[in-house]
Amino acid sequence: MIVATIIGMNTIAKPQGCTNFRLRHLVRQVSRHYDAELAKSGLKTTQYSLLSHVLHLGPLRPVDLAKAMGVEASTLTRNLKPMVAAGWLTQGEGPDARSRLVAITDDGRLKRSEAQRHWRIAQETLNELLGVERVLALHQLVDESIAILQGPDEIAEGELDE
Repeated sequence: MIVATIIGMNTIAKPQGCTNFRLRHLVRQVSRHYDAELAKSGLKTTQYSLLSHVLHLGPLRPVDLAKAMGVEASTLTRNLKPMVAAGWLTQGEGPDARSRLVAITDDGRLKRSEAQRHWRIAQETLNELLGVERVLALHQLVDESIAILQGPDEIAEGELDE
């Protein structure tokens, strides 16, 4: 993969523009793609991700769930409320009186399974639009970049979405 353009014999061009802006622009476009497909199941991508994390890691404390998802505790609390109200997740007693555990319900498993079919369609369509080679290269570059930038205890977002 070419990562820089060679100018002259001894000079490599530096990246132009804001990397953050470009990445956010790409993420917004990809998110719209997934959101449109997942909406057919009645879920947002954030809700699908939340169900996936709890399915694979739960039952677990909200603080551990927030850490695994890379979100603030207040964001997780806000996102949990409609999921608990819909009956897809529960917040029950933990091992001691001060702790709570988030768990997925049978209805949550069914909803996640329904949404997973739409997630797969979104993934396959994106693979067709961008080309499998480009998606594989993008995954490799993103994974390497995350490994360099994240702390050792963090789980990369998306690892549990499948």
